[in-house]
Amino acid sequence: MSAPAPEAPAPSGSGSAAPEPPPLARRPLLLVAGGAALVLLALAARYGYHRDELYFRVAGRHLDWGYPDQPPLVPLLARAITALFGDSLIALRVPSALCVAAGVLVAGLTARELGGRRRAQLLTAGAYAVCPFAIASGHTLSTATFDMLLTTALAWLAIRWVRTRDQRPLLAAGAVTAVAVNVKYLAPVALAALVAGLLIAGPRDLLRRPMLAAGAVLALAAAVPGLTWQARHDWPQLDMADAIAGDADFGGRPGFVPFQLVLTGVVLSWLWIYGLWRLYRSPDLAPYRFLGHAYLLLNVAFLATAGKPYYLAGLWAALWAAGAVEIERRGAPRGWAWAATVPAYAITGVSTVLLTLPVYPVSALASTPQPAVNSDGAETVGWPRFVAEVARVYRSVPPDERATIVVSNYGEAGAIDRYGPDHGLPRAYSGHNGYWYFGRPPDASDTTIVVGPESLAGAAQLKRYWTDVRPAGRIDNGVGLDNEEQGKPVWICKGRRASWTELWPEFKTLS
Repeated sequence: MSAPAPEAPAPSGSGSAAPEPPPLARRPLLLVAGGAALVLLALAARYGYHRDELYFRVAGRHLDWGYPDQPPLVPLLARAITALFGDSLIALRVPSALCVAAGVLVAGLTARELGGRRRAQLLTAGAYAVCPFAIASGHTLSTATFDMLLTTALAWLAIRWVRTRDQRPLLAAGAVTAVAVNVKYLAPVALAALVAGLLIAGPRDLLRRPMLAAGAVLALAAAVPGLTWQARHDWPQLDMADAIAGDADFGGRPGFVPFQLVLTGVVLSWLWIYGLWRLYRSPDLAPYRFLGHAYLLLNVAFLATAGKPYYLAGLWAALWAAGAVEIERRGAPRGWAWAATVPAYAITGVSTVLLTLPVYPVSALASTPQPAVNSDGAETVGWPRFVAEVARVYRSVPPDERATIVVSNYGEAGAIDRYGPDHGLPRAYSGHNGYWYFGRPPDASDTTIVVGPESLAGAAQLKRYWTDVRPAGRIDNGVGLDNEEQGKPVWICKGRRASWTELWPEFKTLS
């Protein structure tokens, strides 16, 4: 594709110190980061919980070294927050808002490491602050928010090592990876891509650095408990990966690249594209060409495995930074100067808020374009009404029958855990992902209230497990919003065909 990159500056402390980076635009960067966090916190309590948050809240009470769909750190964090602050939606979402603010700062630092002065730092930080994916994931407690920040930090540390050849960033990268592998199982993939990029483009003496080995040991030690859990449970994460690949979200493989444009903001997506191009064309960026290799390798890997376009989010800041530094040095490409201006960023920021955050009256949400663009927003609406309908059906069963509640996904089970006590409901059971491991229903009761399948046609499926299956209710969020729960029937099922010990394995699902 191009000639090998020239060697990076000589290591500091080896006779020729690396040049100092430009001054840090500290105050404006803090203002941008603080502004993003304040917007997220101001809107944190609107609508309600996301299904993943309801899941984390319960998983935190069933702490283990792993789950089929995630490592333990975010459930542990959810448990700590609820223990300290109770069921406060704002408190639960503070860490994600802080992650976005930290990501904005690291993005600015990345531009600085590439030689960017004030303008380049602000262009890069601003792109992160108005990035639709960063803001959408920063609104809820989400593994993706932490993963984006941690991978962004890994890219920054790699750039810093190339510039200075100081080994401390390598050890720091090991510490960041140690945290990342306990947030999301994908973390090592991004690290592997960065290392592969360095081995392709240089400097290739990376593997001879003692601090790299020390960092690798630290990261591996942090990963061992989770790997052990996976091994003891027959590696459910592999089945989980197949299930995710089969979902074909974001248009599947054909939509993989186009949706990266949407997730980074259509107007500002040009900045990372330009940055990728300049990594291969600019002599000033040649020492950092490994970033381009890493990004392209990840695209190939995730296209081959039907991954999601946001899996690359941690490298967007490095590409934004490369583009911003080149604009600062050489000016914007012909015809694109307007896109590096305050109005362009402001328009992107406003559209990001309108399309990703809960700014509309909940009664009007269904009539806006937001649910089609950001379906996660729709999943934060209707949980109290969901639980109220289940409670109505539950109360219709004679008390001496002691009905059991079984629901179709962890969000529904988590909602009953959160709101059910106010209605006198017992805990709910679900075979979905990690919830399957939290226990099976008791055999004492023959009556089961079941939520789902999605339509009345699901009666045939339920009759595999019960002889008497009757529809008794229907979920309605009250605002006409088409989300995963809307319209689901609620059933009363009797005459269970076998014990729950025998049936529970058939309820195990991954998605």
